[in-house]
Amino acid sequence: MTEGVTPENSRRLAKIPQRHTAPELAVRRCLNGLGVRFRLHRADLPGHPDVIVPKHRLAIFVHGCFWHRHAGCSRATLPKTRPEFWAEKFRANVERDQRKERALHILGWRVVTIWECETDKQDDLVDRLKRELASP
Repeated sequence: MTEGVTPENSRRLAKIPQRHTAPELAVRRCLNGLGVRFRLHRADLPGHPDVIVPKHRLAIFVHGCFWHRHAGCSRATLPKTRPEFWAEKFRANVERDQRKERALHILGWRVVTIWECETDKQDDLVDRLKRELASP
């Protein structure tokens, strides 16, 4: 266990869902509404993208603004307790996201990141997904 992480904190963090979150479900609803066929969490792809659209070779990650550090977003706050721990955790998350994206690019996939805050307005999200699907 990481230094300074108590079993209680570890249990609390483990309860935070990683799949089928509300933002991810919003993206999937929009894709369904557009009639797009997609797959979920392909384990054979780097980073297990949240959604993939095989026809367009498009991998979609739906990131939480807090955990993945959406630049300029009010949801990407730094906790006041143990800021050094959290800063390191967030840095590692961002670095891992970049590695996953590079690996997918090497395999010939286009990668799109949809941020949690972008899923709040469904009309804007549908427009964004349409643009991503239309681009080569």
